[in-house]
Amino acid sequence: MKYLFSLACFFNGWVVSAQLTYETVFVDYDSAVQYKNLKIIPVRPKGSGEGGASNFLQGVPNTVTLNAAIAQGLVSVSERGTASTENVHWLRIHNNSEKSILVSSGEIIAGGRQDRMITRDTILVPNHWDQYVPVMCVEEGRWSEKEKKLAYSNFANSHLRKVLDSTHNQVLIWKEVDNQLQVGGFKNNSLAYLSRNLDKKHMLVSDEYFRFFRDKFKNTDSTILGFVCISGNKVIGTDLYAGTNLFYEQLEPLLRGYIDESIVYGMPPVVPQKDIKTYMDKELNDEKSQEEFVKKNGKIFRQFGRVIHINTF
Repeated sequence: MKYLFSLACFFNGWVVSAQLTYETVFVDYDSAVQYKNLKIIPVRPKGSGEGGASNFLQGVPNTVTLNAAIAQGLVSVSERGTASTENVHWLRIHNNSEKSILVSSGEIIAGGRQDRMITRDTILVPNHWDQYVPVMCVEEGRWSEKEKKLAYSNFANSHLRKVLDSTHNQVLIWKEVDNQLQVGGFKNNSLAYLSRNLDKKHMLVSDEYFRFFRDKFKNTDSTILGFVCISGNKVIGTDLYAGTNLFYEQLEPLLRGYIDESIVYGMPPVVPQKDIKTYMDKELNDEKSQEEFVKKNGKIFRQFGRVIHINTF
């Protein structure tokens, strides 16, 4: 309980607007970058003073993302049990640190007895107990009695994230994975979403995209808290965070997901800026319109009244 109270104090003492709207952020259309099928437009904090840029740049206090926590050895991830009935829809995460861990819907954990995808955003407080996160299978054809090592494996692409967040239906997730394997021509033995990572041609193209965008954003900028992604004739997704620290920790895993979307389903972007602005106006104009738009097109994760993450499709 004291750790939950401490987390509440962090957030209540954090001088920053509770919302992510045009009052606090702006879409930097002039800084848009494009590579082949994917165009990305950064979203930045606006202004100064209370709720302004300096507060967003300070980041979310004492909080790291799951992928960063795993890379730094701050958490351990394991199966919940030995039988499918007690194990398949949960993973155990033990927070070994004094930091809070942001866990996001759509993140994939590979290995174990089957590959799985986390189903909701949450923050794991530093209570030094085992905590459990809900997951769904993205590898229909494998349930191994011999557990593989669990490993973080980026975000799923927008198609799969949308099916997850709009349905939370295991059968529909399997159906979407199977469809993507067929569309992409990915060979596999276990109907695994991640079998695309074994396709050399796909990964060569994916790595080209990844290096381009990573160098543009991570190595040359430090004031981004989210982005808008466009492929073909539509906005394929947005991800916005309450602090630049969370965004940059999520940048590479998110890029992998959006790149995969652009390769498997995308085409060169042709959406006019005015149409992108219309989309973003619905997301960012004010809290009421944002709530209505995101309810139909994504999700908002809040902690103690503060918006931590917005994801739309």
